[in-house]
Amino acid sequence: MINIGVIGYGYWGPNIVRNIMETEGASVSVVCDKNEEAYQHLKKLHPAVKCVVDAEQVFIDDHLDAIAIITPVSSHYALARRALESGKHLFVEKPFTKTSQQAKTLIKLAREKGLLIMVDHTFVFTGAVKEIKQIIDSGGIGELSYYDSTRVNLGLFQHDVNVIWDLGPHDFSIMDYIVPLKPLALSAHGISHYEREDEDIAYVTIYFEEKFIAHFSFNWLSPVKIRDVMIGGTTKKILWNDLAIDEKIKIYDKSVHFGKVSAEQRCELLVDYRVNGMYSPKIPQAEALASEFAYFVECIENSRTPFNDGEAGLRVVQLLEATDRSIKNGGELVNL
Repeated sequence: MINIGVIGYGYWGPNIVRNIMETEGASVSVVCDKNEEAYQHLKKLHPAVKCVVDAEQVFIDDHLDAIAIITPVSSHYALARRALESGKHLFVEKPFTKTSQQAKTLIKLAREKGLLIMVDHTFVFTGAVKEIKQIIDSGGIGELSYYDSTRVNLGLFQHDVNVIWDLGPHDFSIMDYIVPLKPLALSAHGISHYEREDEDIAYVTIYFEEKFIAHFSFNWLSPVKIRDVMIGGTTKKILWNDLAIDEKIKIYDKSVHFGKVSAEQRCELLVDYRVNGMYSPKIPQAEALASEFAYFVECIENSRTPFNDGEAGLRVVQLLEATDRSIKNGGELVNL
């Protein structure tokens, strides 16, 4: 049995605790949170779980195998470092850390102590993302051309991060997982309203090797909630609507072919448009967090490095840092 302590029982914490408790081979024995309302909510749902207000009581608990940190990103580094120093495996809410240097320090410490780090990139455990990765890896849409993502909604405004740091870790981690290409540079633009310093609308463009390009739209001011990703290949295109009840993924058998012409004939481009059908693969229904914690337990028991490890978390943080630098300099291209 893998015994896990949880630090933070706010917005995401209850989902974390519930899924750990429902995972075979795992259990939550202690939760740390300073909020009285959170304490009462925990005791109502999980009366056998110990609740403490001092995180140090979690770190020194010799019965724990791992600690899950579900707190604002500003506190991640200090808590994560203390967890690793106490000899516990680590599960950390996204984004991994506030800076890439903090991430590198934690990765080095975990390696020295033989401990595992898993970053909560929840979406890579969804059936839809797993299916998309399988399609891309098998060459099902040809060579990759573009990635276009929209993640917008009305709020929720965060007090400590901008819209990219809030929403971007989802999309950057998905892209990092399914796109087998190296990002080279990015450009970001954003603006803040209502006398806030942190941007509430932002657009990010990432340039890759092999002429692949990715674009992201993030917005806290949208009147509607949209969660769309379009991925273009040379033979087929994928449209993923995460809010759709049925047919979350649609694969369009459409492509463009340019005939070879001489330089003198460029004004007479020979373009063929191939338009066939669309099909939607059946996606297994399973809660992503349940799959993630089953994988967390499996990795601990088998001393296996997870694909959403500290290095994956670091890559996402590096993208987030680069967007900050680019926005600060008016959309300047930042090398990665």
